[in-house]
Amino acid sequence: MFKKIKIQKFDNSSVVVKFHVLFVVMAIVPMGLLMYLYWELTNHGTIGITIDELNTVLLLAIIGIAVGYVAMRLLLKNLVDVARMSANKLCDVVGPEKVQAFLKGDENEIAVLTRTFNEITTRVEELEQNVNSLEVTKKTLQSVLTRVGQGISNIRNIDTFLDLIVETLTEALGGEKGLLLLLDKKNNMLSIKTIYGASSKAFDNRVFSLETGPFSAAVYTRNALIIPKIQSLSDEARKTADVLDFPMICAPLVLHDEVLGIIAVSGKKKGASFQEEDMTLMLSLAVQTAIAIENSKLSENADKTYFETLAALAMAVEAKDPYSRGHSDRVSQYSVAIAQQLGLAPEVVEDIKDAARIHDIGKIGVADEVLSKPGPLTRMEWAMMGRHPEIGESLVKPVATLKSLGDLIRHHHEKLDGSGYPDKLKGEQISIPVRILAVSEIYDALTTDRPYRNALVKQDALRRMREMGVLIDQDVVATLEEVLKKE
Repeated sequence: MFKKIKIQKFDNSSVVVKFHVLFVVMAIVPMGLLMYLYWELTNHGTIGITIDELNTVLLLAIIGIAVGYVAMRLLLKNLVDVARMSANKLCDVVGPEKVQAFLKGDENEIAVLTRTFNEITTRVEELEQNVNSLEVTKKTLQSVLTRVGQGISNIRNIDTFLDLIVETLTEALGGEKGLLLLLDKKNNMLSIKTIYGASSKAFDNRVFSLETGPFSAAVYTRNALIIPKIQSLSDEARKTADVLDFPMICAPLVLHDEVLGIIAVSGKKKGASFQEEDMTLMLSLAVQTAIAIENSKLSENADKTYFETLAALAMAVEAKDPYSRGHSDRVSQYSVAIAQQLGLAPEVVEDIKDAARIHDIGKIGVADEVLSKPGPLTRMEWAMMGRHPEIGESLVKPVATLKSLGDLIRHHHEKLDGSGYPDKLKGEQISIPVRILAVSEIYDALTTDRPYRNALVKQDALRRMREMGVLIDQDVVATLEEVLKKE
């Protein structure tokens, strides 16, 4: 089987093939004439050629040379056009100044084409590197947003969300430390809200001036910035930045043209510095963080309004019964004093204080004639009264920031032996804050007048509570006695 021979058009042939063909066309007539003269001399000793024949041969030689010249010129013109086109394209990409910088005016077209090709190759390699870098940044951004998105469903408050943002951003950029600072407009200072990668003790009471601090440029320009080293800061900024590592990248938290704070990553685990594309990630998360902080403030204000409404309703319920007026406020005072004496965490003390203020809010669902009945309650009336802790819990449960109060409100009538209500909890099932609230409420009930008895004095009330034994926490009773001694 013979293979088909592919015949390629001359116009589509390579430069080398065209050169060979044209060289043969240009050389065939002169070479033929020389060969003929050589043959005449060798065989006859003389050259026998008429003047007409010589003219014909010379004409053919001139025609061959002319054809070769025109063809070669067209070939070289194409080459020159390619060089010029490449230089123009490169000029469009990098600008005429840069093209003139590496192209010399006295170079020929081949040299220009070579230099242009080398420059384009370099640009292509840089473009590939940029594409790869952008791909890495894209994956990093996707990873960060995925992690933040997954964490949002488990976030109970804004502090947890901010911790997640700072941690994720610091790890994504390979930083040493992450910080989130909030702006104090009154004092013109940035104070630290969240830290990752460093002990909070190193940053205790540390504030950064908005005028001279290391973050001032980011605040005023409202752009992400990379600070390569501490020497680039002013003397005043260097004094306040001694706890930071460099290089550092930071971005302002801007919302509605207002700066709320700064998010920053300090130090670099690997590599000399942060890259320009890192600022894209910083700015993206800075915007989302600013929105989250603003929404948190709005939500917090709404929650506070709701809580104060509940507190007002609780006071309205107490106002129906002259014997219970001021009960919630007194229980709150006793509970806070006991919790502080026991050394509980400030946030726990705050929850106890708030829960005590509205612990009887559920009584709003109990009939007035039951609440104000002067004598003993019937079994059905006790059943109605016994539902008020559950009703109270249902009123705070829908509000995320008030959920922590639900346990105290629902269980403040539980007893350690399991005889309380509504869930018959026993022993360790009842938390310390609930035990504190229960003791405080019992003490206030004993020391205020009731339709069926007069108020007990302090010592008699404490004695009665000690006699209750395992029904209530006697350690909490002892703490209450210590607190009352200080009054």
